Amino acid sequence: MRVPVAGGELTVGVWGDGPRTILALHGITANHLAWQSVADRLPAGMRLVAPDLRGRGDSQLPGPYGMAAHAADAVAVLDALDVPSATVVGHSMGGFVALVLADRHPVRVDRLLLVDGGPPLPMPPGNTADERVAAVIGPAAARLAMSFADVAEHRDFWRWHPAFTEWTTNIESYLDYDLAGQPPRMHSKVSPEAVRADSIDTFTGRALADAWRRLRHRPLMLRAEYGMLGALPALYPDPAALADRLTVRTVDGTNHYTILLGERGAAAVADSLRS
Repeated sequence: MRVPVAGGELTVGVWGDGPRTILALHGITANHLAWQSVADRLPAGMRLVAPDLRGRGDSQLPGPYGMAAHAADAVAVLDALDVPSATVVGHSMGGFVALVLADRHPVRVDRLLLVDGGPPLPMPPGNTADERVAAVIGPAAARLAMSFADVAEHRDFWRWHPAFTEWTTNIESYLDYDLAGQPPRMHSKVSPEAVRADSIDTFTGRALADAWRRLRHRPLMLRAEYGMLGALPALYPDPAALADRLTVRTVDGTNHYTILLGERGAAAVADSLRS
């Protein structure tokens, strides 16, 4: 479905139907199809709603970007569906957006699930914003400037990524949806401007810092055992440091990608949403 927001419309994926709505927010270079494997595991009576966040997928909208802007867009999605409150789940940057949504619109969030994202991260190394973006998301940022001859070449780019230790038809659909253009010059739909602005806002903006300081809910956080490149350190290496504010569960054998896109990770997320 398409949902009107400031500056245009968001594309929103909807799975299932029922009285309980789950609002799912994806990561910084992802799209709504990142939630397909989770949606496949949800029972009847649960509806999963996942927008392409502003500047991603088919939500090709201008800025302003940032966590507060994405939170406002998320409220517009709930309004369009006439949902007074929902379970909100966010992966990676989607976790940051979820915290800001819960802080600024607490009555719209009845439960909060964070998936390897949410708590603010330390400032990454680098002298410029672009260097810091590259330090955090690595190949995911580099591909935004790349072109691909066809769908197969784009899939092959991801096959060698060290964190993609699993490969499924859902992963292929997720990757294929991200492509725009025509062979032999295809490219990611993700806006580099959005990624840059969102990264800067994550590390230096007030919305996330204030949401973490005020933390109006006690979320459950599913933490990946391994990091962005499929190895240690994890994105959140010290879960004990979060235990006073969050309930943290480590999903063994998963990394930052497979905790959502992989079979074990998707099952853990779906189990937590069903609880």
